[in-house]
Amino acid sequence: MHDETRSVQRVQLSYGKAINAALSRALAEMPDTILYGEDLAKPGGVFGVTKNLQNEAGAVRVFDTPISETAMLGAAVGAAMCGLRPIVEIMWIDFSLVAMDQIVNQAANVRYVSAGRLAAPLTIRTQQGATPGSCAQHSQNLEAMFAHVPGLRVGLPATAQDAYSMLLAAIRSDDPTLIIENRGLYHGDEQSVAIDGPIEAVGGAHVARAGSDLTIVSWGAMLGRALEAAALLEAQGVSVEVVNARWIAPFDWDTLLASVRRTGALMVVHEANLSGGFGAEIAARVQGALFGQLRAPVERLGVADCRMPSAPHLQAALIPDAADIARRAQRLTRVM
Repeated sequence: MHDETRSVQRVQLSYGKAINAALSRALAEMPDTILYGEDLAKPGGVFGVTKNLQNEAGAVRVFDTPISETAMLGAAVGAAMCGLRPIVEIMWIDFSLVAMDQIVNQAANVRYVSAGRLAAPLTIRTQQGATPGSCAQHSQNLEAMFAHVPGLRVGLPATAQDAYSMLLAAIRSDDPTLIIENRGLYHGDEQSVAIDGPIEAVGGAHVARAGSDLTIVSWGAMLGRALEAAALLEAQGVSVEVVNARWIAPFDWDTLLASVRRTGALMVVHEANLSGGFGAEIAARVQGALFGQLRAPVERLGVADCRMPSAPHLQAALIPDAADIARRAQRLTRVM
C-alpha cells in the first residue's frame, strides 16, 4: 500500500465503477478494512456501486446491516478505536442526521478526548444531490454542516479519478472521513482513471481548467457544470479558471488563493442552499485575505433557500446549470 514505486495503470471507468475499484483494492490490500451498510453486500448497493465485493472479500468483511444508521456508526467508532478501518455506507446523506451523535460527538472527538492515544480511522461513504423524482428528504446537500466540525475530514469527488483516489485516501487516513458522492454521477460516461498507484494523502484541490479573467471554484456534481460554463464564456472572450476544491475539510486555501491572485476575481458555485453553504466561508476567507486585490466582490451561486421539489422541471429551475453560471459570471466580469 505504501510502495511509492508501484506501477500505475490507466483504465476506463465510470464514477460508480471507480468507487467499486477503490473498495476492491482496499479490501484486498488492507486486511483491517471491513465494509458494511444497508443492502450493500448481497444486493450490491441501491445504485449497484458495491456489486461483487462480498464475493471477493467474503461475508465476514463485507456484510449487510439492519436499518439503523445509529448502530452502524456507533459500531464503526468502536471498531476503529480497536484497530479496524471500517467503511460504512449511509445510503443517503439525509439519513446521516440520525447518527449525528455518533459522527459529531463520538468519532470526531476520539483523538482529542484520548489525548492522542486513540484514533477513529473510519470512512463514511454517502451520497447527496437532487435527481429527477428525489424528494426533500433525499436531495439535501449537507457538506457545510460536517465541514463545520473539527476532527472530521470531508471530501466531495467530482470525477471518476476523484472517486477512486479520494476514497482510498479516506480509507488510509487515521481520522474519521466523510466521502460525499453524488448519485447523479454514478452511471455517467467512462473516464480515464489511473489505478493501482501510490495512495494520496487527504486534501488538495486541482485546477481543472486554466484561465486568466475569473476563477470559479466548485466541487462534486457542480464542477462539470462550471466547466461547461467556462467553455461557453471562452467563446465570448472571457477566460475562466476552474478549481475543483475536492476536499472542503481540510480546504486547500493555497491553491485557491493563488488562482484568485492570478485572475483577480472569484465565483463560488455549489448545489447546496446558498445561506450557510460552504461558499460563504470561502467568500469570507478570500475577501479577507485578498482585500484590495480583488477587482470585484466574491460572487456566490447556489440553490435558493427552499426545500427541493420532486418534479424534474422544478428541480431544474432551482439548481444552477451551465447557462446560469455563465450569466452570473458575465455579470461579474462586467462590473470589473
